Amino acid sequence: MPAITVSTVVDAPVARAWEAFTHPEHITQWNFAAPEWCCPSAENDLRVGGEFSSRMEAKDGSFGFDFAGVYTDVQPLESFSYALGDERRVTVSFEAISSDLTKVTEVFDPETVNPEEMQRGGWQAILDNYKKHTETL
Repeated sequence: MPAITVSTVVDAPVARAWEAFTHPEHITQWNFAAPEWCCPSAENDLRVGGEFSSRMEAKDGSFGFDFAGVYTDVQPLESFSYALGDERRVTVSFEAISSDLTKVTEVFDPETVNPEEMQRGGWQAILDNYKKHTETL
């Protein structure tokens, strides 16, 4: 299955966009796909070989899961890549469109359980939450 790409343009300079995407105190504010969900915890060791983990769960406690992986490449303020536990790969890139606009793009290997459009929609919804959070900083 080919990789899936989602992206957004954030009204923020690259440094702010990067910080909002990579610092745990920000990740917990946006890393969920729907208002009924939350991200109660996040850890991030942003270096090659470093691990990250975030907890996503329904606010009513009915379901939750950990999203975790290991960084395989880190280019500060430009991009990073990681491998998930099931060996799927993800790359996130940050491109300055202007001094105050940043394009953030995620390219990820799909999993085999859910339909591609559902995966694209979920990742895009999380990225849209990230955009909203970052633009309020």
